[in-house]
Amino acid sequence: QVQLVESGGGLVQAGGSLRLSCVASGRTFTTYNMRWFRQAPGKEREFVASITWSGGSTYYADSVKGRFTISRDNARNTLYLQMNSLKPEDTAVYYCNADIRTRGTTSGYWGQGTQVTVSS
Repeated sequence: QVQLVESGGGLVQAGGSLRLSCVASGRTFTTYNMRWFRQAPGKEREFVASITWSGGSTYYADSVKGRFTISRDNARNTLYLQMNSLKPEDTAVYYCNADIRTRGTTSGYWGQGTQVTVSS
């Protein structure tokens, strides 16, 4: 069983920074593209950023471009999201998502989410 566990969320003032982490764990798996999504109260889950297996390509939602940076450490099976210049509208539960191959099958996995609250 493969699991994704996020951490690093919290309460921060507008203009501040946070760094989210997402660790993949389990037996015999390979992680491919990884992504961050977020869901604010009363809204649908939305894409934030993605990164390819090699880390060579990254993509961002327009709302976070220039403020957030996605990265990964494959040796540690860890995905990161550095969030700078945070705004109150960034308040949401942030979810890690990954395409993971295990036991011959590739599937999408989600973490449980970590709360980010930005005060004005």
